[in-house]
Amino acid sequence: MTSRKRHAKIVESLRSTGVASVRELAENLQVSESTIRRDLTLLDRNGELLRTYGGAALSPHGATEAAGAEVERETPFDQVVSRDEALKSAIAEEAVKLVEDDSVIVLDIGTTPLAIARRLRGRPVTVITSSLPVLDVLRDDEAVRLVMLGGVLRRNYQSLVGSLTEQALRQISADLLFLSCTGVRPNGHVVDNMAVEAPLKQAMIETAGKVVLVAVETKFPGTGSLRVCSLSDLDVLITTSGADPNTLQLCREADGKVILA
Repeated sequence: MTSRKRHAKIVESLRSTGVASVRELAENLQVSESTIRRDLTLLDRNGELLRTYGGAALSPHGATEAAGAEVERETPFDQVVSRDEALKSAIAEEAVKLVEDDSVIVLDIGTTPLAIARRLRGRPVTVITSSLPVLDVLRDDEAVRLVMLGGVLRRNYQSLVGSLTEQALRQISADLLFLSCTGVRPNGHVVDNMAVEAPLKQAMIETAGKVVLVAVETKFPGTGSLRVCSLSDLDVLITTSGADPNTLQLCREADGKVILA
């Protein structure tokens, strides 16, 4: 099989599954894992996919071509930011109460972390993020030390993604993570609907001493099929009063603190 044909099959596989590991691709294409790694590096460089830890995900550009792929459809950030604005504001008010001065905070992408960023202005903290809207909010605030993670620009959601983002996260040790998601399943699985985001969220979880999920009540169960973590991986869940009470109880039983905004 020529390299060109192999590359086409790799991209075709990602359009079907969203994500794939090096081992899976090597077995399916009957080549060595080192060959697949070289292929993925080249395809990532060409913008045809996003290299992730141990595999690859469909790039934002490729996602728009994968018609009908549920895990890759999303509404642009500018259209999402005004949804449930009062609920997000209430959650943000509770979230900043957990922030101590001089702490290191990772802010996930998403509109609720953006609401938190607005309330961190003037605080002597370090904020680490891959969200361009957070950059816009904090860029001129001299009290906040702002650290931007590198990566490939995902224009539709105004964030940076890919292997460079993951590599940067592996260098970080943070006190607190404010994590977002697209859904919280009744079985306690925290999920997302974008293949390029799920591995980044998992990497963020590994960086933080305390993990705080911020999710409005409409995220119960919300949407998404890509598992990010379980409620047992959370230290705190901040949501609003309309969230599913059975799911909240699962969080409490897993020793997580539940805060209703």
